[in-house]
This record gives sequence, C-alpha cells and structure tokens, in this order.
Amino acid sequence: MQNDIRQKGAGTLLALMLLTGTAAAQKTGPAGRNNNESRWVHVNAGGQLEYATTSRGDRIMDFSYAGYKGGGIKLPEVKEVVRVKPVAGDNTPNIQNAIDSVAKLPQTDGFRGAVVLAPGEFSCAQPITIHSSGIVLRGSGTATKIQMTGAPHVAIRLEAPVQTKTAGGKVRITDAYIPSGTDRFTVADATAFTAGDLVLITKPITPEWVRFMGMDTLVRDGKKQTWITGELSVERTIKTIKGNRIIVDVPLTDNYDAALIKPGATIQKIVKTGGVQNAGIEYLEIDAPEQPVTISQAHHSAIRTRGLTNGWIRCVQIRNTVNSVGVGGKQITVTDLDIRHTVPTKGSAKPADLSADGAQLLFNRCTIRGDNVFFLATGAKVSGPIVLLHCRFTGNGWVQPHQRWATGLLVDACEVPDGGIDFMNRGEMGSGHGWAIGWAVAWNCRAKSYLNQQPPGAYNWVIGSTGERQQRAMPFNKEPLLREGVFDAQGIAVAPGSLYLGQLQERMGQKALKNIGYEDGQFALVQVKY
Repeated sequence: MQNDIRQKGAGTLLALMLLTGTAAAQKTGPAGRNNNESRWVHVNAGGQLEYATTSRGDRIMDFSYAGYKGGGIKLPEVKEVVRVKPVAGDNTPNIQNAIDSVAKLPQTDGFRGAVVLAPGEFSCAQPITIHSSGIVLRGSGTATKIQMTGAPHVAIRLEAPVQTKTAGGKVRITDAYIPSGTDRFTVADATAFTAGDLVLITKPITPEWVRFMGMDTLVRDGKKQTWITGELSVERTIKTIKGNRIIVDVPLTDNYDAALIKPGATIQKIVKTGGVQNAGIEYLEIDAPEQPVTISQAHHSAIRTRGLTNGWIRCVQIRNTVNSVGVGGKQITVTDLDIRHTVPTKGSAKPADLSADGAQLLFNRCTIRGDNVFFLATGAKVSGPIVLLHCRFTGNGWVQPHQRWATGLLVDACEVPDGGIDFMNRGEMGSGHGWAIGWAVAWNCRAKSYLNQQPPGAYNWVIGSTGERQQRAMPFNKEPLLREGVFDAQGIAVAPGSLYLGQLQERMGQKALKNIGYEDGQFALVQVKY
C-alpha cells in the first residue's frame, strides 16, 4: 500500500545526501576548516558529532527526539479488525460506527485494531473522529478516497481532551543561566522528585524579558499589540537525579536567564490523563472541492490531531483542502504526506498547510504543491523539537514560524525552490506576532530565499544552505534592518548531510535510521519516489 501511494503521488524524486558526507571532496576553507564542515556541528576525527557553543553555553540542540515514541522507532502495522465498504450517500455514519465499535475492544500492546476502508470513493459530509486510544484508520492506498462534501468541515479528527493535574508544589530552579540545548539544571531541593516523573518546567513571561526582546512597543493602527503573556512551559520526564541536579529525557529548546525572568523558572511534577495514544491515519486520499476562498471564510480541512501522544499520519494524499493538517500533541510522525492545490487561497492572509502545535514532531518526506500558502507554520509558545526532514515544497509559499515565540525547529535537507525559509520577527503582523521563532536551524536546504533574523539573547542558524540571503526591517517598517542570524557555509552542503539522521544514528544506532525508512550511512544514491 505504501508503494502504491508513492507511485501515484506527485512524481517528485528527492535525491538524499550522504549521512556523513565522507564521499564529498573536503576542501580546506577559512580558519583551517573543511568547506563541507559547519563550525556549529561537524563530524570529528573520531566520527562523532561535535558541537560549538555560544559564550553562554547555548548550542544547536539534539533534534533526534522528534517523532513517534521519541524518534527512531518503526511505525507499527496494526491488525485489521473491521472493514468498511463505500455506500451511496454520506459514508460518515458507517465509518464512525466502525471506529466506535473498535473503541470498545480491549487493548493488546497498546492497540485495539485498524478500521480499514475498502477500495472505493467514500463521500463524507461530516468529520470522522478517532477519540479513543489504540485505533488506526487505514485506507487501501490511493484506491481509497474520502471525498469531502456538504458544509465545510475537517475530514478526520484524531483528538480527545487531556487533563493535567499537579502532584506537588513548584520548586525553584537555581541556575543563573540555563543554556538552550542542555538537558540538565539545578533545583533548590530535589527530594520531591524521582527518576521517571513527568514534570512541567515553567519560564515566567516578565515585563523585563518582553522589553529585552523589544516586544513592548508593538502598535498597529494606533492600538497597542500584546506579544505574549503568562508562562512558557515544557513537559519533560526526569531521567536521572544527582543531588539537586536534574537531567531530563529531552534537551530544552530555549534558554532561561534568571536576570530577566524573576522570580525565576520552576519545575513541578504533573500527572496527565485522557487524550489519545497509539493511533494513526494511513494509506488513503482526502479530496475537497476547489476552494478559492480567503482563510476567514469557511473551508474544508483535512486532518486535526489534539491530545495525541505516540501517533502518526502515514502515506496520505490530500487535495484542495485549506489549513490542511494541524498537528497538536507529542511524539508524532507525519511521513510521506502529499498535499496539492489546483487553486490558490485568496487574500494576503495565508493558510498553513502544515501547522505544528506540539512537541517532538517529525514531518518526514512530505511534499506540497500550491501558491499563497505557508508550507509550515508554528503556533504560539510551541516548544519543539519540531523537524522537517527531506521535504519538498513547490509554489509561492514559505516555511515560516508564525507567532509568539516557538522554539526548537529544524528544517533539514528540504527544498523550497519557489519560496522562502523565514526565521523572523513578524512584528505587528496578525495581532502582534512579534518574534516568531528562536533556536531554529535550516540545515543543507535549497530555497529561493532565506530571511534569517536573530532575536535578542537567542540564535537562529542557516547552515550549508543555498539560496538568496535577505535582510529586512520589522514588517511595516523601512528601518532599522534587523540583525541577521547566523549564516554558516552558505552555498556549501555540510556533513552530516542530514543533521536529524546524524544525531539519530549517534544516539540510537543505524537500526533507528532503517526504522524510519532510511538505510545506514550509505544511502547517498537512494531515491524516494512519490
């Protein structure tokens, strides 16, 4: 079924680069470095990845924790338990009844079973919802089509509410500065915590920090715009505790400067219930009628996930939806997704074909064809890692983190030949989107243009990438030009060819690469056909 989806898809070939870059000629460049090496991450003489740090210890993070079950784990093939055939009229009730019947079955190894849609066209006028864990909705390849009809709606929802309860008080983090990319910090008293605890690490949003970021003076049409308020929180699991030193399972995507966030960052044990775990959507096509609409008008969308943990979207073709796929949750893989538009959305406000609103998200080998879109956008306060790996996006569009301080994005070996990759301050756009992204990396990409801007106290990097380098002021202003982020090895592909795969191999071994559809380091000439 997977091959069927690829062969009948966009027909685009992506030539993958060497994981280690050892086959490339190594020419010596400035400061004695090889031209195919980045000063920020490179493969050392021992074959290990070596990282440079800023003066305060920040580094490019290990992004390899993105994806299903934290990266490097093969997506399961779940046993079929119900098969649904197409009928005349609205097929939504039949499909929904099948899903609801499977929801009553017991779980085995975390799964209840797959609802399989037989070959044929399923006209659907309402959303299909997976609201219980352990259920997969599977088509029969491109022979299975969900044809969206009726009033505008989301074709498939994979979601359930999540309840979060605290399990103890907040404990102060005592470090004067925690650098981005680290997995450890010190607390005032660690006796309330044990290894395996799920914790919430919270950074207060203070007037001092907002002012430091230059986001306290946003005004649009004479009205003050509020960039961000409240708190920035990330979930982590405690890996080990040494005295009052805590080490967590996934590196932090942001820094924590105690001088700007008084009274300081905190950590608190939490317990989560509800949501959906171990669920997926795979091997089918979703078609909507052409929608020449603005994003403020009602429109058909394809997929939404919310409250999902350890889930996936695999080998799905999507046609003519608007704001096509929104991914919220944790440890989710979206792979071999193909989105196409035959008409562009109207207006200056653009929809996001891929919306990243969760943590540890991997978008692998995705393709999009369309105009006047954001190929990927991030939501407010989103903490990664979020990875775009070997994706190709064609048409007048952008990979552009969208609003209010997302952190930890990697755009890895991707192609945007007609559009741009923008790590930027969006200023008063929207309702004061301001600095949209920090600690983002474009690695070995090819794009028409890059707008790479450096937030105060943070970094964004464009490394080993080809395309026009732009510099601009904040939107609606002509000056001053904002400070550029880091450009390193511009126009020269660096080793490793894929940062995500290099990091994954180093952390989990070559088997992890094979688990997610890549062989070991010798895949230079492998081509993936859609």
